[in-house]
Parts: sequence; structure tokens; C-alpha cells
Amino acid sequence: MSILSGSSILITGGTGSFGKAFLKEVLENHNPRRVVVFSRDELKQYEVRNHFNNDPRLRWFIGDIRDEKRLRRALHGVDYVVHAAALKQVDTAEYNPFEFVKTNILGSQNVIEASIDAGVKKVVALSTDKASSPINLYGATKLTADKLFICGNHYAAAYPTRFSVVRYGNVMGSRGSVIPFFRKLGEEGKPLPITDLRCTRFFITLPQAVKMVTESFEFMQGGELLVPRIPSMKVVDLAHAVVPGAELVDVGLRPGEKLHEEMISPEEGRRAVKIAGGKYFIIQPDLATWGYETPADAEPVEAGFAFRSDSNDEWYTREQIANIIAEGI
Repeated sequence: MSILSGSSILITGGTGSFGKAFLKEVLENHNPRRVVVFSRDELKQYEVRNHFNNDPRLRWFIGDIRDEKRLRRALHGVDYVVHAAALKQVDTAEYNPFEFVKTNILGSQNVIEASIDAGVKKVVALSTDKASSPINLYGATKLTADKLFICGNHYAAAYPTRFSVVRYGNVMGSRGSVIPFFRKLGEEGKPLPITDLRCTRFFITLPQAVKMVTESFEFMQGGELLVPRIPSMKVVDLAHAVVPGAELVDVGLRPGEKLHEEMISPEEGRRAVKIAGGKYFIIQPDLATWGYETPADAEPVEAGFAFRSDSNDEWYTREQIANIIAEGI
């Protein structure tokens, strides 16, 4: 039986691409008592409510994670929290830096404070590969948020609440994904703009991302930063998988954009282990005053280990990418 069965769950940012996929999974397969959707946009809440046919297990809270008082109200009686709310566009962050700080950093601390005070059992926060060795403002805010959640276990050591983080790459098919953009240009017979023809990226599907979160609740002690063992892909292969034979135009990297992504830096690699037969990596906490212990099935990684999209030993082929897209990702 799932740990989420019969429980009360709250998801911040629950009307986005991940939120809708998470709601579908938990409602169909985990039998929660109720799921609180906490988000800012009433139109999106209306659309998602209709999408799930007004499922009576769903509760709808209009609110912003910048508002700690509203969070406290929404968290009453909640057992588990998924923190998915964030500002996410890399180039937008470069022009609006403090807005990202207010949501991604201060908002995350509000989630921590309110969860502890509400007696929440476990919180899983969503992160990004941009948080590893960040060069842009968005990545820096997410790295700070990651640290807040991991260190939140010290902060809450005398309380029952525990915090963990899941870090993954670009999500295929999510809102803002390049795939619909490429498809539209292809239908119009236009060339596809590539920020740099050498770019490599980590990509994960929405079902994979959701499964990471639900599995995290099962085994987390608090303090883990979970990273999936997933293949890399070349952005040019992705483009040709979406629009075979398309003309590609190198337009140069956007502000704050990396040529290659990283999910585990060499410094983080010193604290990394493999679990679940190599399915996931865990970056373990430096200090664990709340009682974290290395998992029994953990395997060490090699000395000097780092997990980068350009030096990965697993790669999606163009055909595999096309098949994933054809399956509806």
C-alpha cells in the first residue's frame, strides 16, 4: 500500500504541467483522502478542476507561496507536501532577478516554516539541473532553495517534519517545453532556432518526474537530494526527432544559458551514492543532526564522479526521442 493512501496532500503550483500529471497519478493509483491544490491562477484552477471532473477529493486554494499566512491556512491537517511552485524561465530571471528571489527563495522558506508549524510529516521540493554549479539567476535561486530545504531538517530536528529534494532535467512536454515550439515551426515550414548546435541536455518525461516524487515519499528520511539516472540527448537530435529534415539555425546561447547541463557537480559527487540498483543517485547531507543514515542498499560512486549531460555514458538516439514523443510523453 502506498504511504500516500488515505492521506492529505498539498501541492504548491499544482495547476502546471507537473501538477496535473501528479494529480492524475495520485488520484488513480494512491487513493489519497484529499489533495489540496495551492496556486495563484483562478482560471487554471477552473480548467484543472474541470479536467478532473470536480473530483471530490480535490480542494482548491488560491494563494501565493510568498504569503506565509495563506500557506498556514492551506496546510491545516496536511500530511505530505509537494513543492512545485516556482518561477522558472532562465532568461526572464536575468531581467527580473528579485521577483525570482521572492518566489523561489523567500517562498520556499515560507513553505518550510508553515509545514513545520502545521505538523506536516514529509515535504518533497522539486529542483532542477540549473541548480548544480549555477551560472544564471534562476539556477542560483533554486540552489539556495535546495539548501534551505536540506538544512530545514536541522531547523526542524525536534519536530516530526522532514524535507527532501528531487532534482531532474528538462521535462519533455511540459509547459514552456521546446517541443511544441519546434512542432509549430515545422508545420509552418520555418527553420528551427537552436541556441548552440553543440548543446546537450538531460530530458525526463512527466511520468518519470512524478514517479520520482511518489517514490521519494516512500523511502525518504529527510536530507536526501535525489537525482535520476537518465540519458542525455543532443538538442539537434531532439529538433530532428520533432521535425525530421528541418533546417537548423544556430542563434547563440540566451542570457544565463549553459552549453551543457549538470545534475551532480564534482564537489557534490563526493557525497553521492547510488540506490535502487543504480536507478537514482542520492547526494547525502553534509551534516545530519536529525538522524539521517546512508540507505542500506547504497552503492558508492567512483572517485571524482560528476553527472553532466555532455559526459554521460547513456544517450537517447534520435529514434528513441521520436518514439517517446509519439507516445505522447
